[in-house]
Amino acid sequence: MRYDLVIFDNDGVLVDSEPLSNTLLAAYLTELGHPTSYEDSLRDYMGAAMHRVHDVVYERTGERLPADFDDVFHARVFAAFERELEPVDGVVDVLEKLTADGVPFCVGSSGSHERIRVGHRKTGLDEWFSDERIFSSQDVGRGKPAPDLFLYAAERMGVAPERCVVVEDSPLGVRAAVAAGMDVYGFTGMTPAERLEGATGLFGDMRELLGLLSR
Repeated sequence: MRYDLVIFDNDGVLVDSEPLSNTLLAAYLTELGHPTSYEDSLRDYMGAAMHRVHDVVYERTGERLPADFDDVFHARVFAAFERELEPVDGVVDVLEKLTADGVPFCVGSSGSHERIRVGHRKTGLDEWFSDERIFSSQDVGRGKPAPDLFLYAAERMGVAPERCVVVEDSPLGVRAAVAAGMDVYGFTGMTPAERLEGATGLFGDMRELLGLLSR
């Protein structure tokens, strides 16, 4: 293994949450008078912390989202997670192999700690990620594309940035990893390859990741 730490994004990489959350986000923004399609949501908000939704809406319309926007949205998302969420196909195989090989890994997600935990409990991934392996944009204040989250995760895990690799599926996440001075492999399960410009490599099936990491 050429890396000392693998940092996984969560939504869309570990748990197959992007279709659920972006469908709900688009519907809620439209309900509030900000017409948004599912494709719009993927383009503008996939991989981002919640503050980006507020910022983009304000920049475009001059209007603030309701004070309880995050709470209402997360309640809808968590309910959907409990009904439908599944792990990304093949990711358990990857985690099992990394564990067997003694390669440390963690999560670096724009989502809140609560969102990460709800998803992991539903999908059984909580077996693989203790609290000490979960890092959220809540921990650093600035979400992706700023490098802060990935640098913080590396520091807490005791690994130099240049010895880390990030697994991402969003343009914002790829930009954050590059800014942190880390290699980054882009998962094209939902995101067209051309949108992950700057990635060290690309893969479309999670099981392909192990080959990339060991090159």
